[in-house]
Amino acid sequence: MKKILFMFLVTLTSVANAQNMIAKSATDIAPLLIGEKIPNFTLKTSENADVDISDLLKKKKTILIFYRGGWCPYCNMHLQAMAEAEKQILDLGYQIIAVSPDSPENLKITEEKDKVKYTLLSDSKGSLIKAVGIAYEAPENYKSVINVHSNEVNKSFLPVPSVFVVNTESDILFEYVSPDFKQRITTELLVSVLKNLK
Repeated sequence: MKKILFMFLVTLTSVANAQNMIAKSATDIAPLLIGEKIPNFTLKTSENADVDISDLLKKKKTILIFYRGGWCPYCNMHLQAMAEAEKQILDLGYQIIAVSPDSPENLKITEEKDKVKYTLLSDSKGSLIKAVGIAYEAPENYKSVINVHSNEVNKSFLPVPSVFVVNTESDILFEYVSPDFKQRITTELLVSVLKNLK
């Protein structure tokens, strides 16, 4: 019995550690799974105010997006597409929250450039990104741009672009995680998923 308990604890510790580490590449990540909870961390708004992610998730069912940064053209196209579909998403009873390693100042630039009305949050230290299990070691050619856009807080990691559908208890109901940063879930598919989750 002690041996079984020990093995269980070792496995649990390994999983917890895997979620807080930075994977070597985008294909080596170990994201949280459907049925698991989004952990609570304090992030920054575009106004540089502290906000607990769990407080925001309690308000309404949520589309939680993780993107690389406002410097990424694929991320900008995805954020713009989400902005265009926002009314449909709101009508289905969801809110949209997007998280990146960008600094609060750079979130403001992205809000204006991409005409985003939904909430953008800064996770420059990568606390939530790592805990969700989607952080990976940034290739050398990205390190200077992520350093600049995070106001020199992030020098080493990127999130794999991901979309999680989360209920008010922070449970993951659906996820789309693509190690290929050029591949994003379409708003049509996402809306269809939301309709089926009702």
